[in-house]
Amino acid sequence: ASQWPPSPRAARAPHSRPPDPCRARAMSESRIESVQAFGRKKTATAVAYCKRGRGLIKVNGCPIELLEPEVLRIKTFEPVLLLGQHRFANVDIRVRVKGGGQTAQVYAIRQAIAKAIVAYYAKYVDEASKNEVKEILVAYDRTLLVADPRRCEPKKFGGPSARARYQKSYR
Repeated sequence: ASQWPPSPRAARAPHSRPPDPCRARAMSESRIESVQAFGRKKTATAVAYCKRGRGLIKVNGCPIELLEPEVLRIKTFEPVLLLGQHRFANVDIRVRVKGGGQTAQVYAIRQAIAKAIVAYYAKYVDEASKNEVKEILVAYDRTLLVADPRRCEPKKFGGPSARARYQKSYR
């Protein structure tokens, strides 16, 4: 049962699709040297996207130098200060962070940055320099690379919190 006029679909081979410009762009971008790493603290999650660049570090689109609270800003700089500016000079790091409170987010950010730079060195630089970077970070603070497993304990009945019980009186 042939149809006249032939439909435009019939002319193409089955399962072939027209060239997709979005797909072509995605394939060309796959050559960009980039890695993703995440950091976690309590319920805060930070995802760091590290690629070849010129030394920018941004958190939620804002430069890391403007991060609030100011007291904890130095905590996010720890990986940079430990490893030296020269190791971050040819990479750009973009961090997205959500969940948790201010302190937990800061700890998640520093972990994401540290893990991203280690992953970048492992994938695009050599193994020796990756191990050197890793040793420097772990020697200073293990939580820069390893997540803290502690979580909030759920409240139980018979008391105001997880462990404390209501006061008992006999009279």
